[in-house]
Amino acid sequence: MTDTPQQRDERSLLEASRAGDSAAVEELVRSYQGRVYGFAMRMCRNAEDAKDILQETFLGMIRSIREFRGESKFTTWLYRIASNACLKKRRRGVFEPEPEQELSLDDLMPRAGPDGRKPEIADWSEDAERALLRGELSQQMEAAIDRLPPEYKIVLVLRDVEGFSAEETAEMLKLSVPAVKSRLHRARVFVRRELSGYFQDQRKS
Repeated sequence: MTDTPQQRDERSLLEASRAGDSAAVEELVRSYQGRVYGFAMRMCRNAEDAKDILQETFLGMIRSIREFRGESKFTTWLYRIASNACLKKRRRGVFEPEPEQELSLDDLMPRAGPDGRKPEIADWSEDAERALLRGELSQQMEAAIDRLPPEYKIVLVLRDVEGFSAEETAEMLKLSVPAVKSRLHRARVFVRRELSGYFQDQRKS
């Protein structure tokens, strides 16, 4: 398969960076700093924390660039560094609970009733589509995602927001692919449950 011009340019930058070319390193940083900062903001919801994560990510990249051999995609390798930085960050954003208040996902999921059945979660896909077209859902969805425990939130953000595959996400987080799929499914169910209440209120109004 023939490389695209962007892939050839990135490969050239990586080769130059591994050889100690500071200009090539700076170009890599410029190419990815916006995307990494956006990821950090989605994870920590705090501008100062996001800046710290951005700096830590690229310092880690610079320290380790000579060890990168292209066995995975550069973006996968870079996001592994960024993901580690996000998960290590202890300060909380505006939506996240304090450590002593933090619950597991099991504590947040719907409880089974006396008959052993879990409550049905309404299908809000058509309502979601209409709300997205009106630009109304973003804040509600962000608030729901922010209530997820970090280990579930990061899987959801990497897969559904950043667009990485299950295999790439597993490599970044050092998880198995089945573990990534399980966490993603549970995170999606939780967010869907949270948004169901929002859409029920919208229908009543």
